Amino acid sequence: MVLTPGSEPIASHTRRCDEWREALRHDFVALDVAPDRRRGGVFAGSVHSATLAHLQISEVVSVPQVCHRTPQLAARDDRDFLQVGLLTRGTAVLEQDGRRAVLHPGHLALYETDRPFTWTLTADWALQVFTWPRQSIDLAPAESAAATAHRLDSRSGLGRIVTGVLRELIEVPTLSPLGAARLADEAGGLVATLAGEYAAQTACAPAGTERSRADLRERVERYIADHLADPDLGARSIAAAHFVSVRQLHRLFAGSGESVTRRIRRERLERARRDLADPRFAHVPVGQIARCHGFPDAAGFSRAFRAAYGVPPSAHRRGC
Repeated sequence: MVLTPGSEPIASHTRRCDEWREALRHDFVALDVAPDRRRGGVFAGSVHSATLAHLQISEVVSVPQVCHRTPQLAARDDRDFLQVGLLTRGTAVLEQDGRRAVLHPGHLALYETDRPFTWTLTADWALQVFTWPRQSIDLAPAESAAATAHRLDSRSGLGRIVTGVLRELIEVPTLSPLGAARLADEAGGLVATLAGEYAAQTACAPAGTERSRADLRERVERYIADHLADPDLGARSIAAAHFVSVRQLHRLFAGSGESVTRRIRRERLERARRDLADPRFAHVPVGQIARCHGFPDAAGFSRAFRAAYGVPPSAHRRGC
């Protein structure tokens, strides 16, 4: 296999289990490795890794073994990753979050390194591993926890698209730093979408019922109304405050015909419009009213106000 993304690929080859354990720690995270003793002490393994901005793309090839991320190893590590394993040879079992996925060539599954997991790999095997820093993936913790250690369908629908993109990343030509970061984010976004859809379909996501979606929508709307003065109010801050992903938040508003961003702007403008027409605030400068409702830039506020109401703020105040 050729690994071409980003920097020069790094390869590790070993015939010793202790060196293999160190190679896995170096390229991924610390793992306990127990080789299959029935092979009579014969051991071999190789890891080839390359980077595409913040995405690491690896191929791991070795002999039968069990790789275990213990609770102690996870607790000692301050790095959190989301990983996707795509099996290309052999048979593997991935366990995490109380689930067990049996993989055959062509199957993929995702897992997270901040919690224990186990790979049980039989026969001689090969695994492509795609590793993103967890914070770079727009996926709520509840969504990813619902999708870990599931054999995700790679033969049809969205799973086939995601698998095809991941396979193509193996031989991506050298890109500019910006292009590489964008591609890494796009691939991570596809993985997040696949995981999120799986969580929603299995009714494991926190907004899995109509009632819970309605409750969440009501809480989000109250939050928007209470924080309109904050110029940093936006989809990311709202999602973080409600422990959902940005993608899930956008999905919550999809049926309303109005995006989260448009909802915030409309409510800010409407409150500013009311204050400008209120005699009690006649002495307050237009720019101050704009800032009170989350518009730090007076010129930007004026343009948005004119676009929404057909007149500039000063004309509206005069009743023109």
